[in-house]
Amino acid sequence: MMKSLVIIPAYNEEKSILRTVQDIREHAPDFDYVVVNDCSTDDTLAICRREHIRVLALPVNLGIGGAVQTGYLYAMKNGYDYAVQFDGDGQHDAAFLHAMRDKMEAEGVNMMIGSRFIEGEGFQSSAVRRFGIRFFTGLIRLLTGKTVTDPTSGMRMADKKVIAMFADCYPKDYPEPESLVACLQAGMKVSEYPVIMRERMGGVSSISPMRSVYYMIKVTLAILVEFFRRKEYRK
Repeated sequence: MMKSLVIIPAYNEEKSILRTVQDIREHAPDFDYVVVNDCSTDDTLAICRREHIRVLALPVNLGIGGAVQTGYLYAMKNGYDYAVQFDGDGQHDAAFLHAMRDKMEAEGVNMMIGSRFIEGEGFQSSAVRRFGIRFFTGLIRLLTGKTVTDPTSGMRMADKKVIAMFADCYPKDYPEPESLVACLQAGMKVSEYPVIMRERMGGVSSISPMRSVYYMIKVTLAILVEFFRRKEYRK
C-alpha cells in the first residue's frame, strides 16, 4: 500500500477544523493526516488535542508557506509516497482524494491539482478572484506552455519527488502559483482533476479585497523571478 498523507495548514480554523478532519476520516480513511497549527490565536490547537487529532504546533506564526512546508518535511521524514495539501477551512472535499491518487498513478504525474473550473460545479469563488485566476492561468501558459485552469487551488497532491523538492524550498506567501511554476520548470509532470469545492465553513480568508491588487503584483513578480531563475540555472 502506498503511504499517503493529508497536510492541513491551519490558522484560526476553530469553526471548521474538526469537520475537515472528520471528512477525511470518513471519505479517505486510508490517508493519514496531520494538522499544522500555525500558532493560532483561537481554539484550533485545543480542539485538535481534545479530539485526538494529530497536530504539529508551530511555536511562531510562519504563514501559509511555512506551515505547508512543515507538512512536506513531515511527509519526507516519515517516508510518505504521496502528500496532499488540504485547506483547514472546509472548502475541500476528501471524497476526491482516492480518484486524484489513482489518476496520478495511472498517468505517472508528479503533481495533481484539484480544479474547480474543469466542470464548473460547486463554489467558483468571487468574480475578482476568478479574474486573478484567469490572469495567472494565462501568465503560466505564456511562460511554460502548460495550461492549468486552477493555478491557485490549495488542493494539490504531490509524489515523492515533489515532496522532497518542497521540503527543501517552498514559497512563503501565496505559494500556489509560484510553486506550480517551480515544478514545471524543474521538469515535473503536472495534471489536473475536476473537483467540487465548497464555501469556507468559517474563519476569514487571508486575501481580502483590499489585498487583491497586492496579491496579484507580488505573485506575478514571484512567478517571473522563479521562471527566469530556474531558466538561468539550467544553462
